[in-house]
Order: sequence, then C-alpha cells, then structure tokens
Amino acid sequence: MTHLPGYLSCAPVSKSSNRVVVAVANQKGGVGKSTTAINLGAALAGMGERVLIIDADPQSNATSGLGVNGHGVAVNTYDLLLGQGAIDDGIEPTSVKDLFLVASSIDLAAAEIELVARMSREQLLSEAVGAMETDFDAVLIDCPPSLGLITVNSLTAADEILIPIQTEYYALEGLTQLLRSIEAIQMHLNPRLQIEGVVLTMYDKRTTLAKEVSAQVSEHFGDTTYRTVIPRTVRLAEAPSYGEPIEAFDPASTGAVAYRSLATEWRKRHGRST
Repeated sequence: MTHLPGYLSCAPVSKSSNRVVVAVANQKGGVGKSTTAINLGAALAGMGERVLIIDADPQSNATSGLGVNGHGVAVNTYDLLLGQGAIDDGIEPTSVKDLFLVASSIDLAAAEIELVARMSREQLLSEAVGAMETDFDAVLIDCPPSLGLITVNSLTAADEILIPIQTEYYALEGLTQLLRSIEAIQMHLNPRLQIEGVVLTMYDKRTTLAKEVSAQVSEHFGDTTYRTVIPRTVRLAEAPSYGEPIEAFDPASTGAVAYRSLATEWRKRHGRST
C-alpha cells in the first residue's frame, strides 16, 4: 500500500453558506468521479437542493451520463475557459428536477494548450463561476483525470474538494501528488480550498483488498472519510448508457440507496436539514 503524507489539514467541513462549489477530483482515471458527480448531484436535487454540475472533463462522461449533447448547447465548458460565453447561457436542464448541467465536449482537450498563453489562466473558471447570476445550493465540478490547467482551474474555483478513491489495487497511486497540488493551490491561488471528504467507490465487501484500502484511507483521512461507501454494481454501470442518474434509472437499487446516503451525509456536514 502507498504511504500518504500527513501535512494537509483534512478536517470535515461544517458550514451553512448558501452556495458551495465542490471539485470532484482525483488524478487517477476510472475511480468514479463522473459517477459520483452525477449521482450525488441527483440525490441532492431529490432532497430539495438546487444543483449545477459543471463537466470539466474532455471525456464528457457527466454530459453524456445526463443525456446532454455537448455540441448542441449554446455555451459549454470550453467556451467558458476561453472567454467565449457566459456561464448562465450554458446552464442546461436535465431530466431530474433541480439538477442542471454545464456541458463539456471533446473540444475541451484543446484548452490545455490554448490556456498556456492566457493571463490569469488558472482563475478563468473561478471568474466564470463568480459571475454566475443563477442561484444554486451546490455546484459540483467534474474534473479530468490529470493535474493540468483544467483541474487547476477547477480547484481554484472550488470551496472544497471531494476525492473518490477506488477500493482496488493501485487505488492510492498518485494520491500523494494530488495532495501536494492541493497544498500548492491553497498557498498560491485559493486559500479557502479544503478537502471536504473522501468517498470510497467500487467497493466489493467480499474482497480482502477492498477492506485493506478502506482501512488505510480511513486511517489517513480520519473523519473526513465518508461512512457511506459506494458499491460496485451492474446498475450503476448501466445507468450512463441511458443518459440518466441511478436515482432516475433504478431508484431502488443498492447504488441509488448508497448515493442517497452519501447526499444525506454531505448535507449534514454542511449544516443542512435532512
């Protein structure tokens, strides 16, 4: 198992501010970032929160997973980063009441190169979100699996970060680099950023490995680790192909129950009634 540094403060967040911007991030791919952004967002919306998901990943999994065509919208995340549109013009409704999306497209992959020569290039998304006039209780930013300029923009725009960690072999590989990047952003770009929580995903209670990863994550992150774990299920894997969150696709499934539990924990941490 990978040893993680202990220099970051990871105390659970407890606050009741109106709008909370959460970056869902992990530089490792395939850990459930988009699944968590979509399904936590849908569960929060079902509990009365007004939620916006910003898809900041060129793979556009959150966009397709919510049944939206990223090329068919007036303004997408690429446009925001390049200053070619206002965020309010890019807010799209989804099939879930009170859940909205700013879509991504493959064009976003070019932004990493195009942003290099821009002034204040790390703060472009923060400026876009700060200029948003539409009211939301929570904004979830689905980050790409890298530590490039798009992820830096996302973390600079965020109040807090939620880290999904896959309970499988090599799950903690690269996490040290992510934590160092968070510390650098706290010091130089966004002092308000904090680690709000760590959520274990793709959990298979039948395996010893899952239990070992869970124990190490809990030991390092303490109470910041969510009690709710997200199981590996077929229905969670199927839902994106239908363009729906699990809450709409199969609300009685174990995956839907888990994300509702995660949403309940999230709301409790933020001082919101359940």
